[in-house]
Amino acid sequence: MHILAIDQGTSGTKAIVVDAAGTVLAIAEEGLRPRYLDGGGVEQDPRALLDSVLTAGRRAAAEAGVPLDAVALANQGETVLAWDPRTGEPLTPAIVWQDRRAEPLCAARAAHAGRVAELTGLVLDPYFSAPKMRWVRDELTTEGVVTTTDTWLVHQLCGAFVTDASTASRSLLLGLDDARWNDELVELFGLGGERLPEIVASDAVVGTTRAFGPELPVTGLIVDQQAALLAEACLEAGTAKCTYGTGAFLLAQLGTTPARSASGLATSIAWRLRGETRYCVDGQVYTAASAVRWLADLGLISGAGELDAVAAPSGDGVLCVPALAGLAAPWWDAGATASFTGMTLSTGRGHLVRALLEGVAAQVAALSELAGADLGAPLTRLRADGGLTRSRVLMQAQADLAQIPVEVYPSPHATPLGAAACALMALDPALDPATATGGWRPSAVYEPAWPAERAAGYLERWQAAARATLSANPEEQ
Repeated sequence: MHILAIDQGTSGTKAIVVDAAGTVLAIAEEGLRPRYLDGGGVEQDPRALLDSVLTAGRRAAAEAGVPLDAVALANQGETVLAWDPRTGEPLTPAIVWQDRRAEPLCAARAAHAGRVAELTGLVLDPYFSAPKMRWVRDELTTEGVVTTTDTWLVHQLCGAFVTDASTASRSLLLGLDDARWNDELVELFGLGGERLPEIVASDAVVGTTRAFGPELPVTGLIVDQQAALLAEACLEAGTAKCTYGTGAFLLAQLGTTPARSASGLATSIAWRLRGETRYCVDGQVYTAASAVRWLADLGLISGAGELDAVAAPSGDGVLCVPALAGLAAPWWDAGATASFTGMTLSTGRGHLVRALLEGVAAQVAALSELAGADLGAPLTRLRADGGLTRSRVLMQAQADLAQIPVEVYPSPHATPLGAAACALMALDPALDPATATGGWRPSAVYEPAWPAERAAGYLERWQAAARATLSANPEEQ
């Protein structure tokens, strides 16, 4: 069998053709650049999203030159738009998961934060879909339907009106325990009159498409981060991965129990496969590769490929909190801002680059500690994927600060490979998640080189710097 698996992400769309053994036969990528607006707005052109899916998918299919059996789609998770269900035409820009303009809507519902967390496993924050959906209705249009981008893209491919359970669990509209749209939550966000898509499993066939040549089943729908969790075979409770892409996203497998986080992390559906729902706990670093792009825009580096060559051997006392789009778990402060501290006249660009990479690693280290607290035992290792894993400086800093080995996934295509595994299970009833993902060996393992005392001291100083970036200093509250 051959699967065309498409990863529609924030910074670009990647399409691969993969066989049942996990061998990648073709790759095509189309870049995207979100628009960053005043007031915390982040938008994408929906037509550019669709064009990138069709162009990358067709290029990969042509390059592979093999008959295809299905197309799978991984999506951004919380990005939304309004569109006309009769014509499929977009009515608004796509409001990206990083967009913070719905913060006042969340603040107005702050009294319900505890109930929202109880029902959804999530934090009441504009990162998730429902506040952005309400913002679209208040500020842009009352016409058409308002959904996450996966629903619109799938509708464009095959006419279905669906979303998968993992994506729905990122909306603040889904009851986590029964995995259904929750009337109480829908009313809380004033979305009672909205048409919501059918929730399907990631191994469900939702229709067929001729967008990439001969008619193909459309299946393998899943959130990008959960797809990577699956690809990296984080199938047992306590296994964890971090994807270093536009942001950095740490997910730890919970198994079949939707335990709520006591540490400020989010609990979501990892996937629904073979009739079983599995859950994960996750934490987010909003800016990772996007922070690197910011460095490049400032002229400090030419691009991510130059990170290791430019980074100084140490930060020489410089600390960076890369909160260029606010801070997520466990602070959940949309108004937090980025900072460099500890600079002197001797500080050079190499120190700033090193400090930014260590700042990303410090946030992930904080998340790994919180995930361990929720799991009842510390993480023993962290699997890693994404473009920034090519930076040896970042990966070593991650091992040093988290004080656990970091195992780099051998393929740069974890997300589409996870979506492809879902599609393979849709086509072959004999497959389960373990066999569909297959075995893999890390391409590199980074062991901690710092003593525990040094890591603890660095993280203590970094946490103090992070608290100073918050929009309301805790000491003043």
